[in-house]
Amino acid sequence: MAGGGTGIRKYVGALKDTTTVSIAKVNSDYKELDIAIVKATNHVERPAKEKYIRDLFYHLSPGRPRADVAYCIRALGRRLSKTRNWAVALKTLVVIHRALREVDPTFRDEFISYGRTSSHMLHLSYFKDDSSAEAWDYSAWVRNYALYLEERVESFRVLKYDIEKDPSRTRDLDTIGLLEQLPALQQLLFRLLDCQPQGSSSYNIIIQHALSMVALESVRIQTAINDAILNLVDKFFEMQRDDAIRALDMYKRAISQAEQLSEFYEVCKSIHIGRGERFLKIEKPPASFLATMEEYVSNAPLASMVQRNQAVLAIEYNRKLEAEEPSMPPPPAPASEPVPEPVKEVPPAAEPTDLLGMNESTPDTSEIDQKNASALAIVPQDNAPKAPTPTGTESVATSWELALVTAPSANETAVTSSKLAGGLDLLTLDSLYNEAHRQAQQAQQNASQNPWETVPASGPMMQQPMYDPFYASNSIAAARNVQMVAMAQQQHAFMLQQEQQRQMMMVMAQQQQASSNPFADPYMHPGAGMQLHARNAYTGTGMM
Repeated sequence: MAGGGTGIRKYVGALKDTTTVSIAKVNSDYKELDIAIVKATNHVERPAKEKYIRDLFYHLSPGRPRADVAYCIRALGRRLSKTRNWAVALKTLVVIHRALREVDPTFRDEFISYGRTSSHMLHLSYFKDDSSAEAWDYSAWVRNYALYLEERVESFRVLKYDIEKDPSRTRDLDTIGLLEQLPALQQLLFRLLDCQPQGSSSYNIIIQHALSMVALESVRIQTAINDAILNLVDKFFEMQRDDAIRALDMYKRAISQAEQLSEFYEVCKSIHIGRGERFLKIEKPPASFLATMEEYVSNAPLASMVQRNQAVLAIEYNRKLEAEEPSMPPPPAPASEPVPEPVKEVPPAAEPTDLLGMNESTPDTSEIDQKNASALAIVPQDNAPKAPTPTGTESVATSWELALVTAPSANETAVTSSKLAGGLDLLTLDSLYNEAHRQAQQAQQNASQNPWETVPASGPMMQQPMYDPFYASNSIAAARNVQMVAMAQQQHAFMLQQEQQRQMMMVMAQQQQASSNPFADPYMHPGAGMQLHARNAYTGTGMM
């Protein structure tokens, strides 16, 4: 016998099945359905009889009420969650698997709906039967088989069609649908490859029966993946970088799973699974194509760059359309329709006169600076006599002290006779005095009108008026301490001005006395006399 249980265990299992059937005949509203479920999933370590499976599927047919379908799903889930026997659990999973494959699609819809409310129906991660050593291997295969069925139901939610009943649709998918459905198919194939039997489970007759259905479905799954890979290769070199990276990972995973599927088929053939069935022949793609895909991924454009380029192209295309529309002549009007009147062109409204000069262009300041610089430049004349270049021993007397004591030449006597000492004539001296007196009176008037205005210094050398940056604030009364300081400064400036005028008057009086002295040297400048007197006093000599 393929099972690993003892005689007592078999007897206890048979007693449980008999008790359950007796209770269903008395207390169950769906006694026929309950009896069919118990007989199809009994403790006998052999595949269930086809008679019991057909009785069960009869209650799941389209002609039966939907309440029978819902009750059958709940009864199978309750029996699967309560049992600790590997044969009962495996037979229950086989009934569910065959129902998904053979029964009306309404069972699949009810099963998916029940799985949403009770997600633990196929969750057998903690299932184990420790009654024997063989039962450990059987329990491991039962857990993997439950994961495969759970993934099969989950793949239907993503694919929206049954991979076993409906033809493959992955060949005509777009990029978004392809990147969504291909991972679901690869995950389903991953769970299928985990169903490869190990140890004593390879020779169990119930496991071989379930494995034969799994091996047949692997052909349909791998066919759908191959179609998806062909579609992916066609679209790969047009993908953006993010999509290309995902597609490359899927392609590498498909190559790895194809090798594992070849090993899975070899194991099935060794235990005589799938006799008379033609398994797929897996061919490995060339390595050069994989290298080309990796090179494209490294140079693929980013999504932001592609979107930006598409936006630029769209803008340029719209501009071309707008430029071509005015140049196209209007279509001729048919004879039956009246000719539309020409549209009168409205002249543009006259712009208002710019009285403030706001629209005038700002002149270039660099050109104005160049013109002013060229106007103020000193250009030497060609006919002007050039000064002789002094030699090493000669020097030109340019100091004003030496110019004062230099003796005049003979031809200058006529000119100096009409001038005063120092080279000034009477008209020039009178004009300087009058100008100084006028400026002093004007300064006094300004001080009386505006005491805060700065009084310009007067004298023989007039200074240029300075620009006052605080002129706009002169109309505002200053603080008292500021007014006191300003008044002191005005008084000090006025005293300095009076002192300068007094000194000028003394100098003029000395010049008049010198001109009236008959013994004075008419060619001696008064300043020279003072310098000679100071030099004699320094050397200890005096004038006799």
